[in-house]
Amino acid sequence: MKDYTGWRAKIGLIYMASSTVMEPEFQAMAPEGVSVHTTRIPFLNASSEGIRTMMSEGPLEDAARLLATAPLSAAVFGGTSASFLEGKGFNDVVADRMRAVMGNIPVTTASSAALAALRSFAVKRISFVGPYIEEVTQRGQAFFGANGFEVLAADGLGITGDIELGEIPLERVYEFARRTVHPASEAVFISCTNMRSVGAIQALEQDLGIPVISAIQASFWHALMLSGVHASIEGFGSLFGQRLD
Repeated sequence: MKDYTGWRAKIGLIYMASSTVMEPEFQAMAPEGVSVHTTRIPFLNASSEGIRTMMSEGPLEDAARLLATAPLSAAVFGGTSASFLEGKGFNDVVADRMRAVMGNIPVTTASSAALAALRSFAVKRISFVGPYIEEVTQRGQAFFGANGFEVLAADGLGITGDIELGEIPLERVYEFARRTVHPASEAVFISCTNMRSVGAIQALEQDLGIPVISAIQASFWHALMLSGVHASIEGFGSLFGQRLD
């Protein structure tokens, strides 16, 4: 018999109400004994206005408070653009808002996890890939630039509809990342937690010869690190061989 509950770690996730990709990709990466537990936050669309509405005072706190009633090992806010939109330090503001209502549960955000993942490889020059409209792409580029990375290339697919984001085929993500990455990049970051990514990471790393970090992959890795779980996870990129600094 096998016990499929989180006897090793229970990972909490605050996720956009209309999104569908992050949970199955978390579950695909989960080692034995790690379970994923989600609560939802209202979301209009992936425009600046829609993101700001979601991040207004109240909905995040309500979701975090509800999630914290479970006996969690760590929790992650599963919104990348929603935790980088307002620039350097905004990811910390989001995490602090979660901590204020979640007590002693270790917390992170998708953007915080991405920074930790990239820093674990000691890279400086990166490419930024996302599904966003130009304004949000530029804000992502500015966020990573302000956090010490030289963003050599940044491009988005121009999509704002959340359901449409979740329907982007994995092969399109692979092809777009291949096309966007700058040849001098030391790593590539695939942004957005409602766009398929983890199934293409291994192939991209093999073809590009550099670390490939996705928002979903980094969020799960960081949550595992915060939970003290250092399992060997194969098939989802070299990040799972890294530890926190």
